[in-house]
Amino acid sequence: MTATELDVHLSHAAEVIRDALANSALRPAIRSFFDPSTFTISHVVRDPGSNACAIIDSVLDYDPASGRTMTASAQALIDYIKSETIEVQWLLETHAHADHLSAAPVLQAAIGGQLAIGRDIIRVQEVFGKIFNAGTEFQRDGSQFDRLFQDGDRFKIGNLDATVLHVPGHTPACLAYVVGDAIFPGDTMFMPDYGTARCDFPGGDARTLYRSIKRLTQLPDDARMFMCHDYKAPGRDDYAWETTVGAERTGNIHVHDGVSEDEFVKMRTERDATLAMPKLILPSVQVNMRAGKLPPAEDNGVQYLKIPVNAL
Repeated sequence: MTATELDVHLSHAAEVIRDALANSALRPAIRSFFDPSTFTISHVVRDPGSNACAIIDSVLDYDPASGRTMTASAQALIDYIKSETIEVQWLLETHAHADHLSAAPVLQAAIGGQLAIGRDIIRVQEVFGKIFNAGTEFQRDGSQFDRLFQDGDRFKIGNLDATVLHVPGHTPACLAYVVGDAIFPGDTMFMPDYGTARCDFPGGDARTLYRSIKRLTQLPDDARMFMCHDYKAPGRDDYAWETTVGAERTGNIHVHDGVSEDEFVKMRTERDATLAMPKLILPSVQVNMRAGKLPPAEDNGVQYLKIPVNAL
């Protein structure tokens, strides 16, 4: 992908945003669900002109002490969808999360929708398939998902135009979804007072993340941005997940206007070296690389999650 082609995709996304800012019928209605256990926000993105919607970054509850999964967070989404009598067209993942398990299979069985993620999930599957010694039965071609998106891909949620932007750096497979005037950047960045995502997972890269963020902040300032996580920055009383491109561009504490690429890389690298691994990274990645499905049962009928020792 050349820089010129990338600019074409960004220009199209900006056009979609400007059209939506000028026409309220093209702006999605968004209902967000906060999971306090993982600080994750799942978003229901609805076309105001029809009954179509998409769900972005769902959560399957998981207790690491007992190894039990629960569906309270997913059920809240299901109950909302049914109460509003809306149709789920898409189950969208911004990336293979390392901090929570995806509830996509639970949602798909209950309320439908095509499951989509970035095409570079194949790279994640290759790396972590080896780490978890997943065996030859684990396909490393992304075939567990219904759709693999690439940079610039376009799709519809009802009458709403949606565009995919590839924003690697946190992981190689990270996507941002632009739906009308709303942007869902996944873990690429957080609220302006909290900063940006770590880059020390396999396939992560701080320099790449900087360029991805700078690409997103070229979009119109008035575009809404909806975060995938919020950890409540010091001094802030409440959790928050909605901001604007302009607020991120001018006020993000890690990467606001005036912060150079080298300055960001130095900060991000030094900061990442102090961070502990997310407490759910081992169960999360081996489930999420399988599109939210648990590993197959062994000959005793029990499903197991592996804990690689001294591997990460």
